[in-house]
Amino acid sequence: MKITLNAEWTRLLKSYKADHQNPRNQFCHKIGIPLIAASLPIGATIIGLPLAVPMFTVGWGFQFAGHLFEGKKPAFVDDKRQLLVGLVWWGQKSGLVDVQTTAEG
Repeated sequence: MKITLNAEWTRLLKSYKADHQNPRNQFCHKIGIPLIAASLPIGATIIGLPLAVPMFTVGWGFQFAGHLFEGKKPAFVDDKRQLLVGLVWWGQKSGLVDVQTTAEG
């Protein structure tokens, strides 16, 4: 999948990448982000809720552990859009998304 980011979202992605340099943090995010993202649609059903709660909780545990390694607060604390940028970052890191950025960003 290919996505193109405008200047503002390019800047957000660059900022996200700058806050996620530590390899241990990146490892934690590679686990945490998909757990959190997958827990949302799974939790939208009554049957899936018992599975979604631990997925969501463990996913966030990985996220916060990663930031202990990084020594920085999570990016979404200052800008909630970084929650979506994290998904883009994960998709790019996983080779699932081809991200095109703008030069102005």
